[in-house]
Amino acid sequence: MQRDITTLFLEWKEKPERKPLIVRGARQTGKSYSITDFGKNHFKGQTHIINFEKRPDYSKIFELNFDIARIVQELELLLNSRIVAGQDLLFFDEIQACPKAIVSLRYFYEQLPALHIIAAGSLLEFALGDISFPVGRVHLVTMNPMTFREFLIATGKSLAAEVISEEPKALSETTHSMLTEALKKYFFIGGMPECVKTYVETNSMQSVIEIQTDLIETFRQDFSKYAGRADKTCLNSVLSNVPQNIGQQIKYSTLADGFANPTIKKAFELLETARLISRVKATSPAGLPLGAGSSGKKFKAIMLDIGLLSSLSGLSHSTEYMKTDLLAIFRGALAEQFVGQEIRAVSEGGLYYWAREARSSNAETDYLIEKQGKIIPIEVKSGSSGRLKSLHLLLDTFKNVESAIVLSDARYGHFAEQKITFVPLYFACAATRNS
Repeated sequence: MQRDITTLFLEWKEKPERKPLIVRGARQTGKSYSITDFGKNHFKGQTHIINFEKRPDYSKIFELNFDIARIVQELELLLNSRIVAGQDLLFFDEIQACPKAIVSLRYFYEQLPALHIIAAGSLLEFALGDISFPVGRVHLVTMNPMTFREFLIATGKSLAAEVISEEPKALSETTHSMLTEALKKYFFIGGMPECVKTYVETNSMQSVIEIQTDLIETFRQDFSKYAGRADKTCLNSVLSNVPQNIGQQIKYSTLADGFANPTIKKAFELLETARLISRVKATSPAGLPLGAGSSGKKFKAIMLDIGLLSSLSGLSHSTEYMKTDLLAIFRGALAEQFVGQEIRAVSEGGLYYWAREARSSNAETDYLIEKQGKIIPIEVKSGSSGRLKSLHLLLDTFKNVESAIVLSDARYGHFAEQKITFVPLYFACAATRNS
């Protein structure tokens, strides 16, 4: 399946001062497939794949020293194939299973810079805490689930994918309805590549649900790899309960019964490290960077993937899918998850929102982004501008904020006097992209 990250891979490949590339991301987001496909289609020579989970014995090659000539020679012997710098791609998969291979990337950069080398791993951050990470000697990128644009391409709607990649604009009612219906499918299928592939091949939502259940079980099996870091039962509870709190400020006590807040906090942080959940921090729109004024205590969360959120939430597909208002599905939580997921896909920084600091105030906007050097508040909501009290309060209070975006299932509309643009949900990626 066509993935946007391939463009980034191509840019990396042609850089004269290229560093080894590490691709991070949760399990099953398509890292191995995309890298292997990239090697097959964009290199004259071979793609040499070392999977350290499948071949733990290869780890011993990196234990002797970091003489790259020796390491490459031994890899060639085991693979029975020459590794040619400048023509071949060397791919270290599941590199977290061999921490010294991570360290070796520094020496590949210093001793054999002509060799194209990509590493990928799930739960990579757990391994990074135990080694001397080659800071400045590698380039890090993150792979997320498929965006709505990628989903459209995979389901045969490549022209629609082009339209939603453009600057948001008014579209006909017919086109608007088609894109809204496609987005509703994405709400339930999500962007995990295996789920999308299964839907394309079977057109069966039930088959997708079965895959989602299997993926969630795979994530839970990984909990044993956090041994000594958090209580497994607590991890299970947090993973199950965060979906019930999408769009709300997180209170640890609501995520797991029978555990103290410090224990729940640790479980939450571990799931965050595993990239199954992402924190959305409260911050001030008073100035940039947004992270400078962010709060460590006040935050919301989104899940890795909207389809997995649907599955974990136990939504009744037969009931929820019949709703025509996307903002009504699961009390609006899927729409807020979708927007956060799209922002995360095009943003290198963290996720932020605004919550008024005044005592007893519940005024807040769903997200804050930086776009072209300006702060833009984002609301995910249906209804007219007159009902957007929190957004109007923000615009009145912070004069440096010159415009705002409301994402909903309504059609496009711009109201210059109110500094608000109404944008259909399917334009979320284009509307929030910092370009």
